[in-house]
Amino acid sequence: MTNLQISGADTAWVLASSALVLLMTPALALFYGGLVRTKSTLNMMMMSFSAIGVGTIVWILWGYSLAFGPDTGGGLIGDLSHVGLAQTLDTAVGAEGHQIPTPAFVMFQMTFAIITVALLSGAIADRAKFGAWVVFIAAWITLIYAPIAHWAFASQGGNGGWIIDKLGALDFAGGTVVEINSGAAALALAIVLGRREGFKRDAMRPHNIPFILLGAGLLWFGWFGFNAGSALAAGHLASVAMINTQIATAAAAMSWIAYERIKTGKPTTLGVASGAIAGAVAITPSCGFVTPLGALVIGLGGGVASAYAVSLKYKLNYDDSLDVVGIHGVGGVVGMIGIGLLASKAANSAGGDGLFISGSPDLLFKQVIAATTVAAFSFIGTWLIATVISKTIGFRVSREREMMGLDTVEHAESAYDL
Repeated sequence: MTNLQISGADTAWVLASSALVLLMTPALALFYGGLVRTKSTLNMMMMSFSAIGVGTIVWILWGYSLAFGPDTGGGLIGDLSHVGLAQTLDTAVGAEGHQIPTPAFVMFQMTFAIITVALLSGAIADRAKFGAWVVFIAAWITLIYAPIAHWAFASQGGNGGWIIDKLGALDFAGGTVVEINSGAAALALAIVLGRREGFKRDAMRPHNIPFILLGAGLLWFGWFGFNAGSALAAGHLASVAMINTQIATAAAAMSWIAYERIKTGKPTTLGVASGAIAGAVAITPSCGFVTPLGALVIGLGGGVASAYAVSLKYKLNYDDSLDVVGIHGVGGVVGMIGIGLLASKAANSAGGDGLFISGSPDLLFKQVIAATTVAAFSFIGTWLIATVISKTIGFRVSREREMMGLDTVEHAESAYDL
């Protein structure tokens, strides 16, 4: 590595960001664990922690290579030249003067894959077999996440992923790869596994609001690594991404509870936590391409749009247990469309100008193509994976086991000794 021009400051920032993003998955475990009933608390948290274990193994063995290896043609998938990371140890990535060791980049991107698949567990709370979930993690990262990451993140001098190198759509930190992808996949999972026993009949209230607020706060904290870390350098762009993340997250927390106040008369703690997540989601793709005022608009819009979307699941009769579709799917779409409308080269000279800045719909058109294609691919692919698992080893527990609670029947434990 002596011939590489490694930037110590940039490497330190990416390593710290990797730790922040990894923290988001235990934070999600707290958030999701508080949202479910007591009888499934530990199972919900185990689904997140198992994503860390399985996701790490898959990413090291072949996931990173499929996502970021040299393109095999057409911008669809990488090759297998980096299986086991043997070809990455003495290399670096990044622009001249801002190079970081490839293992640091591998670690950073690994945490993205982990949190994305962990998000999906919220759609099937209370009713999934744990063993089937573990199989699903490996299959989904391999067949769904890695290709989409290649499309949107693997820029290879014009010969990489089709979204970033050929279409020219913008996605700074994962509006397509993480958010729209997880929202579409969550909808597919919810449909395949079906509705929980007692859906729309029994009260399924969160059992621990302090858990939810703690989890949301840690997710907010980790999101600075998620977004600002995606600059891959400790500089101006990371600063823009960080302040935009704070602005949008705070704005959405307020717009969500304002929506609640108008609709039901009461702003709730669950609403402020959910709104914060929705704002962080919405600014994820756009944080490096919009001005602070643009981030404010995206945050305010993301909070209201996600709050409204969450209310629709009962009308549409699908049981996305913890609102992954409404928050991550819809929030991701808001962020991607927000780029097409509000992107400004004043924030990032390497980006573009949106419709409201340039008067041209070109960028907006590209953003819509990227968002809809990812949503369709993720939904169809996830539906197929979940269906195969359901037809072979079975994905859903029996009605009796569901009524008993997954903590007892799947793990022989309980969260509380009551």
